[in-house]
Formats: sequence, structure tokens, C-alpha cells
Amino acid sequence: METYQTSGVCSKEIQFEIEDNKIKSVNFIGGCPGNLIGISSLVKGMNVEEAIQKLKGIPCRTKETSCPDQLAKALEQYLEQK
Repeated sequence: METYQTSGVCSKEIQFEIEDNKIKSVNFIGGCPGNLIGISSLVKGMNVEEAIQKLKGIPCRTKETSCPDQLAKALEQYLEQK
């Protein structure tokens, strides 16, 4: 299980598991429960690079980042460390 401390969003942390370069699970700590459960469900089984491509750069209202964007950053950090 990997842990990423978010910045600039309502969610405080993202926990995720990667297996064979596919997202096995994602859990957001804090934030908008329905939306984040939906995002977690949609990316489950997705290739890490594909998830980054789809989620990176999504803003939230007037913020420059969002929980999906933070997940993309967490996945990028994961790839950099591997």
C-alpha cells in the first residue's frame, strides 16, 4: 500500500495499491465521499499511465488542482520511485 499526502484539496491523503502496473485499489481520506468512491471505482484495473493521462490537470472550481489531479501526481511519484 502506497500513501500520498495531498496538497490544495479537501482530501488529506490517498492510499493506493499497484499490481503489475495496474491500479488495484484507491482510497481517499477526506474529501467528497461519493465522487471519490466513484473515481476509485473507475480507475480500478486501469493501467497507471492511462490513469495519469486521464486525471492529470483536472481543476476543482477555482483551485489549480483537484483530488483526481492529486491522484495523478501520486501515481507519477510512484512511477518515479520505481
